[in-house]
This record gives sequence, structure tokens and C-alpha cells, in this order.
Amino acid sequence: MEPYFDASDKFDLQQNYRRYLKFHDQSQTANELFKDARASRVWVAGIILMVFAMASEFFLGAAAGLFGLYFYRILAAWHRVSQADEGLEETARWFASKGLKFEGRILYPRTDDQLERPLDPFNEDLYR
Repeated sequence: MEPYFDASDKFDLQQNYRRYLKFHDQSQTANELFKDARASRVWVAGIILMVFAMASEFFLGAAAGLFGLYFYRILAAWHRVSQADEGLEETARWFASKGLKFEGRILYPRTDDQLERPLDPFNEDLYR
């Protein structure tokens, strides 16, 4: 059975589909930035500077600055990830209320367990 949508929902369906794709891309980008921020080895330089900090306040300040930079990058990337995931969940819930679900970037009817019938919200034949 081919699912059909109400023609009055066409604009909302298409706009929310675009929003979902935007949040999906933002989420992937933010996750990559988060991984890069966590993989940064700036903290190693901070530890090395802590060894020299006993001899100078300058090194203590430099070490604190490097630790601050490391944790700031992690927190900023985490914030971007959480914002993108929040938008992604919100739009996914909207589609779930319409009886649809996402698998990655592809839209399916919720009853399609085998993921055999992808839907294109820009296909005019789906609206009645």
C-alpha cells in the first residue's frame, strides 16, 4: 500500500524535511569537531609547562591558558553537538507524529520494517 499525504501538509512536510537534513549535517559536523577537540594534545604541553611553573609565574599562566583552551574547545564542541541533536530529535518527533521515521537521511513510513519503500517528500505523486 502506497502512503499518501494530505496536500495541506505538503509545505510543513517539505520544510521539516529540510530542517531534519540541516540538523543531521550539523550533528555529523559537530561530532567530528568534538572528536577533534578531545583528541587535541594541547593538555600535554600544559603538563610540560607545569613542570617549569615552579620556576616562573609565566609558565604557570601559560599552562593554565593551555588547559583552558583544551577544555574550552571540548565544551564548545559539546554544546554544538547537543544543539544539533536537540533539533534532530525535535524534527524526528514531528515526523513520528505523522507516521514516518528516518534511517540516516532517508525517510520511510513507520510501518516499513524492511526499509523497502523510501519516501521523497518532494514527489508530487505522494500528495492527495
